[in-house]
Amino acid sequence: MKKNVILQILSYTVLFAFLCFPLTSNAQGSKANFSGTWTFNAEKSQMGEAPQGGGMRGGFGGGNFVAKQEANLLTVDRTRTNQDGQAVTTTSKYTLDGKESVNSTGRGESKSTATWSADGKSLTIVTTRSFERDGQTTEMKTTEVWSLTGANALSIASAMNTPNGERKTTAVYDKK
Repeated sequence: MKKNVILQILSYTVLFAFLCFPLTSNAQGSKANFSGTWTFNAEKSQMGEAPQGGGMRGGFGGGNFVAKQEANLLTVDRTRTNQDGQAVTTTSKYTLDGKESVNSTGRGESKSTATWSADGKSLTIVTTRSFERDGQTTEMKTTEVWSLTGANALSIASAMNTPNGERKTTAVYDKK
């Protein structure tokens, strides 16, 4: 009798574990994964016009990049050509838990907060950049919404507030 009860309890425990396992693994894997090498698709992008007085660019305004998403961290490596024709790589890291991330660039420091949408299909990154220009501190705020629009397509919709006005863009990238 005891043996049957133990076997029955063991059977229920194993059955319960098999029923619960798919639920927990799907819950953890339900967020979009932006890892990959991304190539800017100018034809599909809507870059708008620079704000009056122009020139200031921030966020993802085109150009290729490599993203690596591991656990609770998104690392983005962008390589651009500077004014001297040299390739310069900038690395930005964003924690994916809503906590502030700080990144430094040649123009100053940026502070970002990344939060997932309720369904985990898009990631919103709000970044505030402060930098010195002509002896004055300037602050810009950018909101980017990252969304996978297909198996090999990424859309980054940006709204940037600059001292010269707001700029909205949608940059589309193809995965290599």
